[in-house]
Amino acid sequence: MNRPVSVQPLKPGETVVTPVIHVLDTAQALRNLDIVAAAGCPGAFLINHDFGMEPFLPILREVRAARPAMWLGVNFLGQPGSIAFPVLGRLAREGHVFQGCWADDARIDERGAVQAEAEAIARARADSGWQGTYFGGVAFKKQRPVAEADLAEAARRAVPYVDVVTTSGVATGQAADLGKIETFRAALGTAPLALASGITPGNAHRYCGLVDCFLVATGINHSGDFHNIDPARLAALLAVTREHGARR
Repeated sequence: MNRPVSVQPLKPGETVVTPVIHVLDTAQALRNLDIVAAAGCPGAFLINHDFGMEPFLPILREVRAARPAMWLGVNFLGQPGSIAFPVLGRLAREGHVFQGCWADDARIDERGAVQAEAEAIARARADSGWQGTYFGGVAFKKQRPVAEADLAEAARRAVPYVDVVTTSGVATGQAADLGKIETFRAALGTAPLALASGITPGNAHRYCGLVDCFLVATGINHSGDFHNIDPARLAALLAVTREHGARR
């Protein structure tokens, strides 16, 4: 992978694991972040699956104040970068800096040369002053379907607009089709690729040579628990990625 140092927490030679915490409140988020840190992960994403953006913001401020040095990304569920970037810029000006932004839909249109929505998001990002890493969803679950024949074009067209092209399986907790990920990898060359659904300690080896970053929640949570990481399952996943990285 040949990307600027500012694209964190990615690193050459190993598929990085950035756990995703479905936030309930500040205390629950911090407990899970402590598990992430103890496992040696470089960072984590926080997502507001259970409530809207406004109740999420004070939690983000409290979490950042409590963990000032940790790499933290945010997913404002269902919101594009044009909404997320101004909020992250405002938080940064308050002193609450979040290094990552993940949006499920980067608004890439593989069907035409003009990328009007992606361009608008890029302008919003520039205007916001936010300086972090953008994980932009392409052919992502619950978004506009992309035909299999157009996957490579969608991936290529995303590169100028996002820092890390991010894709998924068809639903939360469902593994991505391996052929889809192979198509993305071939289309992207050395540009970073993240996978954000269906990763488990049992299947991660299938993707490690293709994907630079796993964004994972249900695959490392306690069984039947949407909100809390199981340290043993996280350790098992990291053992797979680290073993694969050591062989590369």
